[in-house]
Amino acid sequence: MVKNQTYGLLLLIILPFLKEITGSTTPAPAMPVFEHRPLTVKALPTVAEPKHIDVDASVYFPVEEQTDEDPFITADGSRINEKNPRGHRWLALSRNLLSRWGGQIEYGDSVKVEGISPQLDGIYIVRDAMHHRIRNRVDILVGPNDKIMGYWEDVKLTKL
Repeated sequence: MVKNQTYGLLLLIILPFLKEITGSTTPAPAMPVFEHRPLTVKALPTVAEPKHIDVDASVYFPVEEQTDEDPFITADGSRINEKNPRGHRWLALSRNLLSRWGGQIEYGDSVKVEGISPQLDGIYIVRDAMHHRIRNRVDILVGPNDKIMGYWEDVKLTKL
């Protein structure tokens, strides 16, 4: 009995000092209680395929007859490599497709072109605009030395 009283007296003496040593007399928070529920697997949301726009396609060269008085500068201010224009993989869009004129594609956007040929299908960057009278068309930048000419209908254009 004396032993228990001694421990009690000792605690009364030490308890005020514990507050100064630890900085707090607040008890530690209780451990959170976790509910055990069966694991449910949710289905992944379906990702809709990007919508494509049906357009016609042609090619253009960086020459004054097909552009303007400065054929090596695009509508967004990019400079065309005179020796290898096709290497850029750039294209011009008709204005009705560009956001500046109410469309849904902006300069600098990447687009996928399908339905021309294995040689010309692929990913391009929109850098140029076409004359205002042309609608729903894509014009792919190539060089005069590439020897590519043509006009294609029912081409799929997809904004990436």
